[in-house]
Amino acid sequence: MITLFGIKNCDTCKKARQWLEQAGIAHRFHDYRVDGLPPELLQRFIDGLGWDKLLNKSSTSWRQLSADQQAGLTGEKAFALMLETPTLIKRPILDSGNTLTLGFKADQYEALNLKDAKG
Repeated sequence: MITLFGIKNCDTCKKARQWLEQAGIAHRFHDYRVDGLPPELLQRFIDGLGWDKLLNKSSTSWRQLSADQQAGLTGEKAFALMLETPTLIKRPILDSGNTLTLGFKADQYEALNLKDAKG
């Protein structure tokens, strides 16, 4: 099963969900605020995408962090920040069963051949 991870009220997540629905692609939506973010899932994202790409430094959540929290970023510190505040994670993340895709672009999703994906 294809899973889209994000936050329900995120505009980019809404666009991705709408694209999947219009393309007739069965999927499940995992909302970090409702469904949570287990450490194992975050680690899987980091392993597949890299913490530096995953951490959204242009987000409102990032700007709300203290200078101390933002300073001296390491993988370990970024992991802790994203686990505590999942809105720091760029979104959406599409898990096609064998590929993780960060963000949403229709042509990028089309190239994934999601109708053939098995979950």
